[in-house]
Amino acid sequence: MSQLNNVAVIGASGYVGAELIGLLCKHNKVAIKHLLVSENSCSEGKLFSDLHGRWQGVCDVPLQSFSSQWFDEYASTIDSVFFATPHEFSADWAQAFVNAGVKVFDLSGGFRLNDAQDYPKYYGFEHSHIDALEVAKYGLAEWHESSIKETALVAVPGCYPTASLLALKPITENLFYLENSLIVVNGISGVSGAGRSASLATNFNEVSLGAYNILKHRHQPEISQEAGTEVIFNPHLAPYKRGLLSTVTLQLKEDITTEQIEQAFINAYQDKALIRLLNTWPKIDNVAHTPFADIHWQYDEQKHVLVVSCAIDNLLKGAASQALQCFNISNDLPSQYSLLAPNYIGGSYE
Repeated sequence: MSQLNNVAVIGASGYVGAELIGLLCKHNKVAIKHLLVSENSCSEGKLFSDLHGRWQGVCDVPLQSFSSQWFDEYASTIDSVFFATPHEFSADWAQAFVNAGVKVFDLSGGFRLNDAQDYPKYYGFEHSHIDALEVAKYGLAEWHESSIKETALVAVPGCYPTASLLALKPITENLFYLENSLIVVNGISGVSGAGRSASLATNFNEVSLGAYNILKHRHQPEISQEAGTEVIFNPHLAPYKRGLLSTVTLQLKEDITTEQIEQAFINAYQDKALIRLLNTWPKIDNVAHTPFADIHWQYDEQKHVLVVSCAIDNLLKGAASQALQCFNISNDLPSQYSLLAPNYIGGSYE
């Protein structure tokens, strides 16, 4: 990638959009051309740094309102667009950008599920762009590099599925799990996972640790789809700002050994700079404000029960930094490019 990639971010006022823009500002292969908010937004005309004060003097770019007129005038001038928008918006507009020759990185749920019939049930809208849905590829960066490179539309995974699938896939890809057995995923997220819009249910002073949307959360079909087997997903909201922990419990086949499990995780992640395999249970404080995913597992060979935990920052590895990984992969850069110090290679500094 020899020249700058001209990018636009739609949804610049929210938490995820802000994190993404902060990362893009540090990327020496990126030129931020447009930061956009929804049409008639009260943020239109303000500087990005007016909304997110820590970027004052770093990204003092004015926020524009997205409209069909903006698209007609500017879409042809950008190389990549990031959607940090409501699901319906990306579902409606992604194909138009693809048709204009723009690579799309969608951080919403507009293209994460393969079956269009699932969207009314889990996302509350009818998906009218079936062609775009068929083109979209799931962007779990450590597992889908080749398809990310090939597609013009990347569906960046949700935060819960990212942590859950990073824990699950070394096992499900190797078919170690007992078929038709119960796979339970318990996820706990900080309140920033609910977004920036005010709500009594996610007000920090009102939140206590509790489960929600049991057996009907929109991420359950996403995790099941990408794991290749049905899971039960139990989400929880916790009274802290950011970070997410998923713990997976599953039954393995009787002949699976501890050594096989260890080798499966090593084979999957030994060359992945943003995955840290730990010898103790991960803690959210160790991944907050970082692009890392920390993973630890324990296996009871007598009961054939495996427990795997994965901790991530919900706004970074669960959204913005993973989107940037997908961007890097699409542009033939190392997945972790600009996310780590330049001399950080494979878990150590050189």
